[in-house]
Amino acid sequence: MASKITPFLMFHGEAEEAMTFYLSLFANSKMIDIKRYGAEGPGREGTVMRATIALAGSEIMCIDSAVKHPFTFTPATSLFVTCETEEEITRLAAELGKGGKVFMPLDAYPFATKFTWFTDRFGVSWQLSLS
Repeated sequence: MASKITPFLMFHGEAEEAMTFYLSLFANSKMIDIKRYGAEGPGREGTVMRATIALAGSEIMCIDSAVKHPFTFTPATSLFVTCETEEEITRLAAELGKGGKVFMPLDAYPFATKFTWFTDRFGVSWQLSLS
């Protein structure tokens, strides 16, 4: 049996907001499961202990960490999205990029017809490509 590799995103109280946002943008997406912290903790009651979503068919796990860490997301690890149309890449870049930081603006590059790389308002790094 082959192992399964699933991206894992750790938030600090914004997991549900981020998941809801991502689910609204991608077709073939759904909440697979979600477990919340209760009154007994260790995280803030109602926040995400562990959840799994499917974005465009790819599973991603998310949590709200009960422990505050001195680090967050890094652009060195990105969610890479291969877009099928120019409308899709333009829409996703506009929506996901709101409140984020652009590393490479949406443009033509030698390796892609259109491409952009940025972090979203939650700090998650995205690369969108139209080949």
